[in-house]
Order: sequence, then C-alpha cells, then structure tokens
Amino acid sequence: MKQVLFAISLFGLTLFIWSCQSKALTQCDSPKFEKLRGLSIVARPDSFKYNPMVDVQAVNADWIAIIPYGFTRKGSPDVFYNEDWQWWGERPIGVRTTIRRAKEKGINSMLKPQLWLSHGTWVGELDYEKEADWERWESTYEIFIMGLLNIAIEEDIKMFCIGTEFEIHAIKRPEFWRQLIKKMRKIYKGKLTYAANWDNFEKLPFWDDLDYIGIDAYFPLDDSTTPTVEQLLKAWKKPLAKIEKLYCKYQKPILFTEFGYMSVDRCAYNTWELEGKRRSIPQNNKAQMNALEALFKTFWVKDWWAGGFLWKWHPDNKSGSHDHSKGYTPQGKDAEKCVAKWYGIK
Repeated sequence: MKQVLFAISLFGLTLFIWSCQSKALTQCDSPKFEKLRGLSIVARPDSFKYNPMVDVQAVNADWIAIIPYGFTRKGSPDVFYNEDWQWWGERPIGVRTTIRRAKEKGINSMLKPQLWLSHGTWVGELDYEKEADWERWESTYEIFIMGLLNIAIEEDIKMFCIGTEFEIHAIKRPEFWRQLIKKMRKIYKGKLTYAANWDNFEKLPFWDDLDYIGIDAYFPLDDSTTPTVEQLLKAWKKPLAKIEKLYCKYQKPILFTEFGYMSVDRCAYNTWELEGKRRSIPQNNKAQMNALEALFKTFWVKDWWAGGFLWKWHPDNKSGSHDHSKGYTPQGKDAEKCVAKWYGIK
C-alpha cells in the first residue's frame, strides 16, 4: 500500500513540475506596453480630397501605417521605386503629405515599405540561386529602404518597419538584415520592427536586434461560415501560446504589423485563398465583426501585446468610387463599431 501511495505521490509531483514548466514556457512577467491603435492606410492614386485623418480619429485610432511599394520584376534582381506610373500615395510626395496630415490631428505614423513581385508572386517566395543576384537585390533594396528612412527622419516619425514577409530571404540571409538594422540605428532614433508572416514568425533570427516583434497575424482559426466569438476564442489558444512563448524568449513587445479579416464567409480561416475569388463569395459582415471581436478579446488583456495596424483603411471611402463591401476594411460595416469600441479603451 505504501508503495502505491508513494507511486501516486511521485506521479503527482511529476505532473506538478511538468505543469509549472509548461506554464513557464507560455507565461512570463511583462511590463504593460502601450497599445498602438493603428490603421493601415491604402495609398491614393492622387492627392487627398479632404483630410482623411478625421475618419481615422472617429474610430479612436492614434497610429497609421503608410505603405510605399517597391517592385522587383521577374528575372531581375533589382528593386524599383518612385516610378512615374506609381500612385501618388506611394511616392515620396504622397508619403510626406500623409505623414503631415496625420500630425495635424495628433496621429503617429509607422513607415512600412513593402515589395511587390511581378506576376502575382508572393514576396515570401523571393529567392535567387546566384550569389551575385542576391547581392544585387540586397544593394538595391537597401537603397529603397534608406531613401524612405531619410523621409522618416526628416518628417520625425516614430517607427519604421524594415521589411515584410520575406520568408526565404530573412531565414537564409540574416546577416543582411543585421547590418541593415545597424546602419539604420546610426541615423534613426525611432523604433524599428519587421513584419513576419504568421507561419514563420518563430523562425526569424534577428528579433533581438529590433524594438518590436512584428507579426502579420492572419492565423487560420476556424473555417465555419460564421464562427462565433466563443469558437474563435478557443481557436486562438494555440497561436496565443506560441506568441507568448516568443515574447518570453526575447522580452520584446509583440506588435501586429497587420491584422484583419475580409467581410465574407469563412473569413477567419485561410484568408489569402479568399482574396482572389471574393466576388463569388457571399458577403458576411457578422463573420468579420466576430473575428475582430475575438482577436481584441484575446490580446487586449495581454500586457506584452502592443496593439497593431488593422488591414486596411481607405482614405477615399466616402467618394463611393470603389466597392469595399467584401474587403478587409471595416468602414461602413458592423466591424467599424467594434474597432472604435476597442480602440477607445485607454
């Protein structure tokens, strides 16, 4: 009998130790980081008709992400930017104007340059076989980034995102990013982050060199047509544990450099698969609102979560020139009230 009791006690102690170790892996003390209430601003083809920051303020947002695109064409290891055919909002004149309009309303800006590959190829697949091609691409990407960093310095903005979703390159050639960060630090006093895709943020090797761990948070959660908030809260538990574990490792605030959901059926699952065929998918504002509500409920209570930038916000929405009814924006939908509610929490 004593042997049985001892075995049970030993088993219980083992379970207790395992439980404590598991908890340590996913939970750790954190200061309460300021939450950025951000919107990702879509570049306009021409100048603003009115100051769009009035609408940004209406949902209690206090940050915007400005996204100038560079381009790499198929078969070329070069990065092109500030071409005559690019939209006004992506070129330096539009970037500066957007920053200044935001400042007029007391709104901060993050400059988040992104790269568009020709023929619809995702930037995460960027890869070269020859070392010379890699070096050529890196040198022209650095020119692209440093030119925009100079705008960030001259316009005195607080945050800069050095890259977005380079899955292959960031893992294969981390020393390029480390030296780029070092160069940027010498002349820029603001905060630096990188936007890692949801499926490889744990693998990025240079988080320790940055101020924020940036995640494009399009985690596939639930493939129901209209998942409930309760279903989505349950689905968030697994990615939440991974994110918190990464925070514990680096002790850097977690920033969702992008997050959002289309207003269509099954929007809380593989969103990238829905984008190209959204015209044939039923509109579903309830699904979008539930998904955002669950995200905010999951993360707002986490001290290590520094908020993020909702994808996306159209500064020309009032013009009626575009149909955003099934897109990511919450404008004019039930989700707009959800965003305003959470962003209004101080």
